[in-house]
Amino acid sequence: MKFSIYHIEDWQNIAETVVAGLQHPVLLLKGNLGAGKTTFTQFLLKNLGSSDEVSSPTYSIVNEYTTPKGKVYHFDLYRLKNIEEVYDIGMEEYLDHAFLCIIEWPEVYEDELYGIPFHEMSISNTGDRREISFA
Repeated sequence: MKFSIYHIEDWQNIAETVVAGLQHPVLLLKGNLGAGKTTFTQFLLKNLGSSDEVSSPTYSIVNEYTTPKGKVYHFDLYRLKNIEEVYDIGMEEYLDHAFLCIIEWPEVYEDELYGIPFHEMSISNTGDRREISFA
């Protein structure tokens, strides 16, 4: 699916569509700094019924949120340099106990997802809008 974002409120329609289409416990979020990955996550968690305050996990690496469907873990792997650092944070444990794991900057871990079904969202900022692709 492809979407265009012109205003912050447009994220709501995308979040609703993604929630309705979630079939896998992992969502990879790709996009440059400032593309809107955390903003999307805020809308997504609200649509999943969470009342938690959603913030970027840039410094904490992982944030945990509660939803009626179960725990959602939001990762930012930007600062991790190699796969060993991903293992050190206990990624497999999170994957085993989550309703959903949202992973920003997943490239360092992506090869390890072989055989695990996941969704992928790419966000690109074109200046006047953002282009979103969700699979």
